[in-house]
Amino acid sequence: MQRKAAMARSGSLNPDKYRLWNRVYKYRMFYLLMLPGFVYLVLFRYLPMLGLRYAFFDYDLRGVGDFIGFEHFKDAFTSEGFIRAFRNTLILSSANIVIQMTLTITISLLLNELKNQVFKKFVQTVVYLPHFLSWVVVGALFTLILSRQGGLVNMFLESTGQELKYFLGDVKLWRGTYLFILSWREVGWGTVIFLASLSGIDPQLYEAALMDGANRWKQMIHITIPHLVPVIVIVLIMNLAKIFNLFESVFVLYNPLVYKVSDVIQTYVYRSGIAEFRFGYATAVGLFRSVIAFVLVMTANRAAKLIRGESVL
Repeated sequence: MQRKAAMARSGSLNPDKYRLWNRVYKYRMFYLLMLPGFVYLVLFRYLPMLGLRYAFFDYDLRGVGDFIGFEHFKDAFTSEGFIRAFRNTLILSSANIVIQMTLTITISLLLNELKNQVFKKFVQTVVYLPHFLSWVVVGALFTLILSRQGGLVNMFLESTGQELKYFLGDVKLWRGTYLFILSWREVGWGTVIFLASLSGIDPQLYEAALMDGANRWKQMIHITIPHLVPVIVIVLIMNLAKIFNLFESVFVLYNPLVYKVSDVIQTYVYRSGIAEFRFGYATAVGLFRSVIAFVLVMTANRAAKLIRGESVL
């Protein structure tokens, strides 16, 4: 130890570097546990970003062609398919955020009011379960339930003398059907965060409010909801970051009959790149989507800072 101290004083050993490696060695097991996640991020999140250069080149199956600058972006902004996909993405994502936030907060508040813990846990389990079904299973399940031929819903409509409906093939019904299925799968899981926040509220606040004559409704308005506001802001920003990430849920439920109202940017990128082999064009559209999502997140974070006095990110 004296030798290392003497070396540090003489400049042959950097004290900061020595302390860094000392800490790394001390917590080596934690770094080892972190390694798989780190490798995953590098291989599947960061290395693929090198392919963003294809957005500025005439790239096809033969390889990287000539540099064409922003031509792919110009083609996208003048393409009816891209404009339709962009509009559908905004409509579906915005409606989904509003519906899920409303339902999630409402269900969380209702579950928080339940006093019977056995019944409360049962309800929580029931609303959580759909989240663990893959979208392939969910798509197949609702395709059978909503089918015009033998589907449970249409069998009920037929028995009551109503007209049969093609829920997943009618442009007037597809969006409502999709939002219902998406909410059915995800709303229960979204309550986890809010219920965790509600459990952290000091019970003495409710006791004091009760002594002051506040009923359950006033306690919810003046105690519960204000404590949920920071969590609501965080969840909203997280949802804004995923506003353009609609793919799997749409992909398993849409078809060419409803492209007009169901085609989103991610499915449009998939068809352009994989089905039509327009790799450079698909990369440009994907890059544009990521930039817009980043701007939305930073804008929401800035708004949160102005409202709450501190940013989330």
